[in-house]
Amino acid sequence: MKTAVFSARPYDRHFLEAANQHVGGEGRFEFAYFDVGLDLTTSTLAQGSEAVCVFVNDRLDAPVLEALHGQGIRAVLLRCAGFNNVDLAAAERLGLFVARVPAYSPEAVAEHALALIMTLNRQTHRAYNRVREGNFMLDGLLGRTLYGRTAGIVGTGKIGLATARILRGMGCNVLGYDPYPSSAFDGIGEMVPLAELLARSDIVSLHCPLTPDTHHLINEASLALMKPGAMLVNTSRGGLVNTDAVIRALKSRHLGHLAIDVYEQESALFFQDLSGEIIDDDVFQRLMTFPNVLVTGHQGFFTAEALQEISAITLGNLTDFAEGRACPNKVA
Repeated sequence: MKTAVFSARPYDRHFLEAANQHVGGEGRFEFAYFDVGLDLTTSTLAQGSEAVCVFVNDRLDAPVLEALHGQGIRAVLLRCAGFNNVDLAAAERLGLFVARVPAYSPEAVAEHALALIMTLNRQTHRAYNRVREGNFMLDGLLGRTLYGRTAGIVGTGKIGLATARILRGMGCNVLGYDPYPSSAFDGIGEMVPLAELLARSDIVSLHCPLTPDTHHLINEASLALMKPGAMLVNTSRGGLVNTDAVIRALKSRHLGHLAIDVYEQESALFFQDLSGEIIDDDVFQRLMTFPNVLVTGHQGFFTAEALQEISAITLGNLTDFAEGRACPNKVA
């Protein structure tokens, strides 16, 4: 079975091919790798394949799915947990099989969230640059001790739970909010309404999926509820945050720090080398002017263990489809 892999980087090829060897010895499936993202223009590259394998910023709206279906595509394999970029109603109408990777090394994303928190709090990114220039002054690098601070976890799924455990282990008081709370959180922290979490937390870390209900969950009103000087961390999906509202909160000094690994308009930026080009996203460029903002390019998942798990589960989903078995990771 031939599968067209979009947004493919060298590491995707390495881990998918390794997983393919385990599935069928010499490799059961044939992959065609394309470094471009999937959209209506590039969908023709999937000609001759039976499945497509895609990532977070690939576009799978109704026109793209219809074009793929017309070329003989019968399965969509997501190398990620989120599926907000897929028109599920159109996929169902076309009879397309859609499967995701619901959980992969949640500790990888949780540890990255902690790295963002620690870096921004103690300003080690700025200290690194100073020392390289021979400047050993500490002025402007004052941080806060995390022990005893209150951390709010919005979304208590596997990644949220992993983040909560780490922060609890560092001596933080942990609050959690989730419309579908996990009983596993009971021994870690206190479940509270979202408004209370925002008002009490020194650090607010987002770990929820992007849905119509969570789109711009962080907005003018929710930012106003946060403690003055609090830190906001987002390692989930960019659309959870209204970036314009966040910029206004930073300018007014109400929001103390912002750390993001995702950005609402990231598809035009992330996973590309734009170092020799002019970035014409004025909102993103405005964010980068703040000394209390830290941005990474959707790096939270990027560990060897997570990539191994993503590839293994993706190949498992493809095997289920090929053999006509029920797939536990199928998206309905």
